[in-house]
Amino acid sequence: MSIYQQVLTFIHRPEPESFERLALDVFRHQFETVGAYRSYCEGRRIQPDAVGGVDDIPAVSNVAFKYACLASDRAERSPDAAVFLTSGTTQGRERRGRHVVARPDIYRASAMAHLRTMLFPDARRMAILAMHPTADVMPESSLSAMISWSIEEFGTRRILTAASRERVDAAEAIAFLAYCEARREPVCIMGTTAAFAALASGLRSGNRKIRLAAGSRMMDTGGAKGQIVPMPASEVIAQAGDLLAIAPAMVINEYGMTELSSQLYDATSFNCPGALTAEERYKIPPPWLHVTARDPMTLRPMPDGEVGMLTFFDLANVGSVSAVMTEDLGYVERGRVHVLGRAAGEARGCALGIGEFAAAEAAEDIR
Repeated sequence: MSIYQQVLTFIHRPEPESFERLALDVFRHQFETVGAYRSYCEGRRIQPDAVGGVDDIPAVSNVAFKYACLASDRAERSPDAAVFLTSGTTQGRERRGRHVVARPDIYRASAMAHLRTMLFPDARRMAILAMHPTADVMPESSLSAMISWSIEEFGTRRILTAASRERVDAAEAIAFLAYCEARREPVCIMGTTAAFAALASGLRSGNRKIRLAAGSRMMDTGGAKGQIVPMPASEVIAQAGDLLAIAPAMVINEYGMTELSSQLYDATSFNCPGALTAEERYKIPPPWLHVTARDPMTLRPMPDGEVGMLTFFDLANVGSVSAVMTEDLGYVERGRVHVLGRAAGEARGCALGIGEFAAAEAAEDIR
C-alpha cells in the first residue's frame, strides 16, 4: 500500500494508536521526495533514522511556502496536482505562498470528513449561501475548493454564490436569505468574516432582520481583509443571532490555511455535546492533525496549557511538508486548541527557517 493510500485509509478509519508510526513514515517519504525540505533537515543535521517521534520532526514556517517549492518532485510535474495560493505579501515585491497538493482527493477527504463532523453532525442537506467565490471562479483558492465540495456533499438544489473576485453582493445574499426565510428552509452560510461584515452592514442599512429557520448555521473562516475595524469572532456570533436568528452554537469558526490540508473548528454544544458556551472557544482538530504549541526560541513543544507558536503535523499534507509552524500564538490543553492570535513579529526560530529558504532561492536565481 502506497504512503498516499495509507494516509487516505487513516482519514477514513482513524486509528489513534497508529498515528505516530504513520507520521514517521510520512516524514521519511517527504525527506526523500521533497528536495527543499531534505536540504532544510540536513542543514539542521537531522536524518530520518534519528527522529524518534512526531514532535522531533523538523517543522518549516508556513511563510517558507513563499520562498520554495515544498512539494515532491513528482507532484510538481503532475497534471493531476492542485496548486493553491495564499493572498499574503511580504516586504518588497509581492509573494504568494504556493502549496502544491499531489493528491487533491486526499485534501478533499480530509476537509470534508472533519467538516461533516463539526458543521453537519446532523447529516442534514440544506440550502447553502456561499459568500466567497467557488472553485470554478477562483481555482487557486483552497477555501473555494472547500466551499465547492461542501455544496456537492451537503447542499440541496437551492444554492447561491453571492461573491466574485472583486466583491460580495450583499443585496443578492439578503434576497436569497429572505426567500429561504419565507419558505422556512434552513440555510448554511459559508464565507469569510469580512463577507459577513458586509452582509451585516447591508441588513442594518436597510433596517432589516431575517429570522432563518431552526437548524440554520454559519461557517466563519476568519479573514478581515477589507474591514477598517476587524470584526472579532464574538461579534460574528452576536450579529448572526441578532440579524439572522442563528443560535450561537450554530456559528462555527474555522481555522485553516493554504499551507495545510486539514482544518480545526469551534467546539460547541451542537457538534460536541457537553462543550462549554464560553466566550473564548476552543477548537478541535481531526485525528490526523497533531497540534503543539512551540517555544519560539528552542522550537520545543510547550507543556499542556502553556502558550507558544502553534505548530501542526498534518498527515493529509503527505505530498508536500506535513510539519508546519505558524505565526499564530496559542496553547493546547487535553487535545483542545486555543488560538490567541498572530504573534507581534517573527519568532526567532521561524525567522531562521525563512532565511534559509530565501537564501536557497536567491542562490537558485543566480544559477
